[in-house]
Amino acid sequence: MDAEFVVLLLIGAAAGGFINGLAGFGTALFALGWWLQIMPPVQAVALVLALSVASGLQGAFVVRHAVQPARLLRFLLPGCLGIPIGLQLLDVVDAEALKLIIASFLLAYGAFFLFRRDLPNLKSPTRVLDATIGFLGGILGAIAGLSGPLPTTWLAMRDWPRHETRAVLQPYNISILGISAILLAIAGAYTRDVLIAILIALPATMLAAQIGLWVFGKLEDSQFRRLLIGLMTVSGVILLARTMF
Repeated sequence: MDAEFVVLLLIGAAAGGFINGLAGFGTALFALGWWLQIMPPVQAVALVLALSVASGLQGAFVVRHAVQPARLLRFLLPGCLGIPIGLQLLDVVDAEALKLIIASFLLAYGAFFLFRRDLPNLKSPTRVLDATIGFLGGILGAIAGLSGPLPTTWLAMRDWPRHETRAVLQPYNISILGISAILLAIAGAYTRDVLIAILIALPATMLAAQIGLWVFGKLEDSQFRRLLIGLMTVSGVILLARTMF
């Protein structure tokens, strides 16, 4: 483990932690690009899952008073049901092609809404669609580690206070990624090298997440919604570039 390894490890940890603290998702999208340069994919994903959960717990604590159990469970329970289905689909679905489709969707979504004066504003109850989005997020989380994009895109179309939006996104992602981390641990992915990397990266991730949470506290509700839409666009660019190159 040389100096370059440690530097890239810490840069990824800080980038992923900050975005998770700011928006409640995105550790994988903003950290994997750094970590894949210094470790095998399985180790990098195992590291992402562990640090996503660790940094996400801070954000979940901040919005704990805004959690509405019935609303959260509408997304979370179907999401958990989607995980084993996603695992079954791993052998028959082309993950790279799936990432290209998702990246294209995120770019189109962001380009359509990012520069519009009026944000989307769904007001009517959509319980069935909420459950469907949660279910699909669970499947995508198992197939490609992408549990966040669909729920985030969907909730950005709701005119909810930012704490209420995050009170769904953060616990949802923590749960889906936490279950995935447990499955990876059972498969033996958390080797000695990964555990050492976690110990080195964890302080940077936690500190960066605190900075992200501080910025989150300064945002207005409409600014947070625009931030989510903007991050969807950036996420689409990153995902597209990583898949194609």
